[in-house]
Amino acid sequence: MTEVPQHAFDDAAQVLQCALSGDSAAVADTFDAVVDRDGVVGAWDVAWCLAATMVGQVPGGGAWTLEFPGIDDARYDKRWVARFVSAYVNGDFPTGEALFGAAIADGTLPDCLLALAGSTVATLRHRAA
Repeated sequence: MTEVPQHAFDDAAQVLQCALSGDSAAVADTFDAVVDRDGVVGAWDVAWCLAATMVGQVPGGGAWTLEFPGIDDARYDKRWVARFVSAYVNGDFPTGEALFGAAIADGTLPDCLLALAGSTVATLRHRAA
């Protein structure tokens, strides 16, 4: 895992708290505040924390393949989340950075980050069930 500042963990906790309460506007506002304070690097740090929360402990060694049934037919933001989480699991920073760059260029990064927050919450709820 890459080194992230403590405030990124705090920001990720805030994003999750907002997402758990179903307040997508507050999730977006939190990401906006992070970008205003730390730029895209801050959003990356928070996204990396969310991926870590979603995945949990990553077993060491080897490359990992994640199964996402129907991913090729999913919306852009859902495909982005699947690929970003895969990049996290494999410690593939260049792919994660490329995904961020593509989402910025496409104007879809806010939607992708919102989908990542929602997927993280769905995973946490699934684990708790």
